[in-house]
Amino acid sequence: MQQLLQNGDFVAESSAFISPYAGQVLMAKDKLPKTMRVSTIDSFQGQEKSVIVLSLVRSNDDCEIGFLKDYRRMNVAITRAKDALIVIGDSATIGADPFYESFLQYVEQYGTYRTVWEFEMI
Repeated sequence: MQQLLQNGDFVAESSAFISPYAGQVLMAKDKLPKTMRVSTIDSFQGQEKSVIVLSLVRSNDDCEIGFLKDYRRMNVAITRAKDALIVIGDSATIGADPFYESFLQYVEQYGTYRTVWEFEMI
């Protein structure tokens, strides 16, 4: 995530990291700049930022998405960005669900899908 922020053309003050998982939010608060808004999707509802980083990180061998099945919550999450939406997730896991499979096809169609392998790991 730090590398994503460093490579991006955005600043922490006008960005937010949101996730449906409270554990990810707690970890992100320790790792991300203090000036960046970090919260759960529910607590971010009704707000906007220029850049939203949405963490859908959930990975398991059964490709079960659990909490991510609440599509209304995801609709709230993906409509909070004014300028750019960055979604982080395991495409094999979330892509097993028809809703997220459609989302992945959409971003691939428009050439905005990137894999973790495209980022130089430090």
